[in-house]
Amino acid sequence: MIDLNQHAIRHNFDRAARSYDEGAVLQRKVADELLSRFQWLRSEPATLLDVGTGTGYAIPHLRRRFRKTQVLACDIALSMARAARRHRGLWRPTPVWVADGHDLPLRSEAVDCVYSSLALQWMDVPRAFAEFRRVLRPDGLFTFATFGPDTLRELRAAWADVDDRPHIHTFVDMHDLGDALIGTGFADPVLDVECYTLTYDSARDALRDLKRIGAHNAAAGRFGGLTGKTRYRRFEEACEVFRRDGRLPITYEVVYGQAWVPKHVPPPFTPPPGHAVIPIRGV
Repeated sequence: MIDLNQHAIRHNFDRAARSYDEGAVLQRKVADELLSRFQWLRSEPATLLDVGTGTGYAIPHLRRRFRKTQVLACDIALSMARAARRHRGLWRPTPVWVADGHDLPLRSEAVDCVYSSLALQWMDVPRAFAEFRRVLRPDGLFTFATFGPDTLRELRAAWADVDDRPHIHTFVDMHDLGDALIGTGFADPVLDVECYTLTYDSARDALRDLKRIGAHNAAAGRFGGLTGKTRYRRFEEACEVFRRDGRLPITYEVVYGQAWVPKHVPPPFTPPPGHAVIPIRGV
């Protein structure tokens, strides 16, 4: 899986909280689509957790959809959580925490549904799935949207013409997401892909939009120095091969997924009387 710098991710989103809503056109569209897919939910959840809530766009929609549900939310960035509390404080308060999706401040089997729209691409997927599986009750639903490997392919190809540094981190394939769901104890996964295209006047405008929402390169092996005018100009020139009808198209591949926690979870192993269990480490 992808090695990401979590400190850089938190820092980038903290800085982007004020400009996020201005640039998050696609993020809102994807959230709306994910919200519409609650037709798979077998019953109204008692408790729902929005992981990676950002500025809290989904919170009022979730509360309208589930009138009796306790909606909780968290984000890795303090400024994002503050924005969600400020902007989404409607008639029924929603707790919004600062929390890492890999280590949620909840007891096991605490919620009935985990909802996460366009946050998983910033996480270690197997670790996050295992944590979501831990906090979900039996028969609970995990529903998510994340970016697939064709996302930003035009920008990735243009940078590849300039140098071999990781300017844009890679995204997890739908099949690997499905394998990770099964591997962490989820059942009945359903995944599908939808592609969206945003168009821009220039590559500079596309990068400016990414900066507004905090979507900087967070690959652990990224180059930490300045790009340089010459290399940046070569990147802009390489982007021109993709121009169509006077506009520069940028592709976003979105993977939508749902999976359930098995209703009947096998009980933990208990050794018979007179037998000892010796843990084996380092093997």
